[in-house]
Amino acid sequence: MTGGASGIGAAVACRLAAAGAHVVVADVDAAGAQGVAERIGGEAWAVDLSDLPGLRELRLDVDIVVNNAGIQHVSPVHEFDPERFSLILRLMLEAPFLLTRAALPAMYARGWGRIINISSAHGLRASAFKSAYVSAKHGLEGLSKVVALEAAEHGVTSNCINPGYVRTPLVEKQVADQARVHDLSEKDVLSRVLLKNSAIKRLIEPEEVAAAAAYLCSDDAAYMTGTNMVLDGGWSAR
Repeated sequence: MTGGASGIGAAVACRLAAAGAHVVVADVDAAGAQGVAERIGGEAWAVDLSDLPGLRELRLDVDIVVNNAGIQHVSPVHEFDPERFSLILRLMLEAPFLLTRAALPAMYARGWGRIINISSAHGLRASAFKSAYVSAKHGLEGLSKVVALEAAEHGVTSNCINPGYVRTPLVEKQVADQARVHDLSEKDVLSRVLLKNSAIKRLIEPEEVAAAAAYLCSDDAAYMTGTNMVLDGGWSAR
């Protein structure tokens, strides 16, 4: 469970632990990961997933991988810091590839596994000023589908969950960034920017995303692979 110290990651970790899973809470925030792990009876893995050389020879003996870690940066393309762009793609696309690669051999050997990629409505749609995030999520969608095709004969499924704006620290920071870029108040950003295209005018809660992840881990979802669970409040229906 990457990005497990807070937000969606912590909610998914708690939900899977309640269902009986032994959860490894991976996060760059060592103290936060340890706190969640202690609360759920799991274990913490303090790791910087943007440090790719440390992941290239990794081997994971796990049944479920949840790729969730992410960051955001809001800026016009012509002003976007190239180093920041590279960091976001390393963390949100290359690291999921390496973690999935590390986990598949043991999953194949057991004939069962679940790859769950926390994508976004931005894996299906684009928004201005989010070139790196949108690029990473679109890439994650493609990776998830390729894994689904390769892994099906081994009893392993690969799917994306695509939430809209979730009530997390990442979104709270986005509100301030969007207010700056759009020259709006933070209250107006929520109604006029973040939820503008959503039919349901509220943020989705992390626990709702966690429920979708729990379903994908269940036997009821054994035939579901290479696709999306879209929890965007009707955004992509437009």
